[in-house]
Amino acid sequence: MCIASKFVLNLKSNTMKRVYAIILCFTVFTNLSLSAQEESSSRINQLIGKWKIDLSPYDKSDSNYAIMIIDRVSKNSIEGTFYREGVSIREGRINVQNKNIYGALVSGDNSGDYNTSFYLKNGKLYGSTHSLKKDFLAVWEAVKETK
Repeated sequence: MCIASKFVLNLKSNTMKRVYAIILCFTVFTNLSLSAQEESSSRINQLIGKWKIDLSPYDKSDSNYAIMIIDRVSKNSIEGTFYREGVSIREGRINVQNKNIYGALVSGDNSGDYNTSFYLKNGKLYGSTHSLKKDFLAVWEAVKETK
């Protein structure tokens, strides 16, 4: 039984005690679950905006940048553009696990499709983009542009 069952000890019937304890536990756990969902929703909204992607984060002599604009997030998806304006995100997905936000998407141009995945940590995105046709895997970091 839930800790909350201590509050119903003064009831006369054992059956009534159990019913009230179950109702109380259900109410407490439902509220905790809703709070976690609301927190998750507000956290995924951090993704919305324009991100400056450093395509060579470990080579400070190179200034090779791209963009990602996330226009909309929902429970498990993202919409926007990736790499440059006009390149739409397809099959954009997000997942929140252990309080971390992960994302994946498909984008493409005339040279083929690109599979990208990333995660959010301390206000930065860390990701990788893979191209089968071009035979490369790029590791990148992104910072959110402020207005």
